[in-house]
Parts: sequence; structure tokens; C-alpha cells
Amino acid sequence: MTSFKPTTLVEEEQNQAGLATKRDRKDTGAAAALSVRRLNLMRIGYAVMGVGIAVRNWPLLVNRSEPWPLYEGVTKYMLVAMGLLALLGLRYPVKMLPILLFESAWKLLWLGAVAAPLWIRDDMDTATSEVAGAALWVVIILAVIPWRYVIMQYVKKPGDPWRSQDQVPVGGEL
Repeated sequence: MTSFKPTTLVEEEQNQAGLATKRDRKDTGAAAALSVRRLNLMRIGYAVMGVGIAVRNWPLLVNRSEPWPLYEGVTKYMLVAMGLLALLGLRYPVKMLPILLFESAWKLLWLGAVAAPLWIRDDMDTATSEVAGAALWVVIILAVIPWRYVIMQYVKKPGDPWRSQDQVPVGGEL
């Protein structure tokens, strides 16, 4: 028989924000800061990204009979690598979070710097319109990223050291 333990207001707010409460934490790793529900939402983002890239790009690599033009080949193979890493995010959603951030960053930058000006000028061709439509799927990625966690881990938390602590400059000053 399980006993009922009322949640505190702080625990309830953490639960609603997708952060794990102290009761939910089984380990001390980074994933412990996020609830299982939040991790599974992230997995949806990884699945959308990985499967979307696989469906659109992997057949082009298999059925190609002639060499790619330089930048088109670079782009396709970079996307395939991103798709593979996104699928790895299904297993390690927190460790692969930078992949979701990269995906969001490049799409938002491209949409803002390339697609939006063309759309505003009513000068968007069919190819750019198709790429913009595909890039707009970024809203799913943006929705599943745990932004509070991102800010805590990548903005507020001190970064890794640039040198070992035993390397003190001459004179003992930093």
C-alpha cells in the first residue's frame, strides 16, 4: 500500500514546468533535473527531427548515381549526420540537447535572414518557399526544448574551466 504524500507548492510548480521534484529524482545526473514527462516530450522532438531528415534525405543518398555538387553534397551529408544524432537523442535526450538547440538556431536564423525578407517583399520563389515550409517545422522543436533548463545549464551555470586549477600564473595573480 502506498502512502499519500501531499506535494508542496514548490513541487507542484516544478512539476508543471516539467522539472523533476526531489521525490522524482533517482540519480544525480543532469537528466534528474527534468521529469520523465519532459524527457518524453523531448524524445518527440528528436523523433520528428530524425524521422523527418531520414524520410527526406536518406533516399537521396542511396539512389544517387552521379556525384553531388560540392555544397549540395556537404549539406545533405551534414543533415544525415544531424538525423543520426537526433535518433541518438531518443536514448539520451538531455545529453543530445545541443542538437535541438543547433537545429532551432540555424532554422530561425535562416527564416529571419533569408525567408522573411523575401516574403515581406513578395519575392519568394518556389524553391525558397519549400525550404521555408520545411524549416517551419522548427516550432515542434522549440515547443519541446526545456527552456528553463537550458537557461540554468547554459547561461546561469558557470562554464567549464579554461585551465587546471594548479596552473596559477607567475606572481599568483589571475
